[in-house]
Amino acid sequence: MKTSRENQLKAFDRLLTIMDELREQCPWDKKQTMETLRHLTIEETYELGDAILENDLDEVKKELGDVLLHIVFYAKIGSETGDFDIADVCNTISEKLIARHPHIYGDIKVADEKEVKRNWENLKLKEGKKSVLEGVPNSLPALVKASRIQDKVAGVGFDWEKPEQVFEKVQEELQELQHEIGESNQQNIESEFGDVLFSMINYARFLNVNPENALERTNKKFIKRFQYLENKAKQMNKSLKDMTLAEMDVFWNEAKKQ
Repeated sequence: MKTSRENQLKAFDRLLTIMDELREQCPWDKKQTMETLRHLTIEETYELGDAILENDLDEVKKELGDVLLHIVFYAKIGSETGDFDIADVCNTISEKLIARHPHIYGDIKVADEKEVKRNWENLKLKEGKKSVLEGVPNSLPALVKASRIQDKVAGVGFDWEKPEQVFEKVQEELQELQHEIGESNQQNIESEFGDVLFSMINYARFLNVNPENALERTNKKFIKRFQYLENKAKQMNKSLKDMTLAEMDVFWNEAKKQ
């Protein structure tokens, strides 16, 4: 179902009005600051990510609403201090998008998506950024951060040419890890293990695989299978600690067929 632009704007105006009312009348909403909302925003973003992975579009709609509420909330707080409001937020991102897409709003020609990304990073440097990596938040989870780092440096041409080269790097890092395991130097083992993960994340990019999504799907798959195993043990009035690996393996293989 497609909503007209007029109705979309009315819906957004309704949300802004409700936010104004809550900020004035609700004891909880009155007390909130950007700092108190921050951890809640992060939580809502992860919930949206879960819904996307589950391909639950009804839940995606609801979680998008929660995220949008937070954006409106921050803008409301910004308007109260006189720093910015929701119009400033919208205009700022609109201006950025226009400036970063000269192939749409200017006379620049691009051949493909890679050239768009390369231009994007070069434009950011022209805007005053000293490094293409400045836009990678320090607080990102390490796996996501590694993926963003590699994506950004690739955008300015610092990249491998073929997937085969990246896989060779993975194998090289695995050999170095194996060597350090043999040396029993825990600090070096951790360092080389990190290199293995970093190279695997890079390889995922060449396979058009999002490593965060891939790992989370595997997490969900493991949880589902392990809980199947727990339920089977419960039906037999057994504790997992009392079962042999062979017994558990039977139910684990059953779970894989579910």
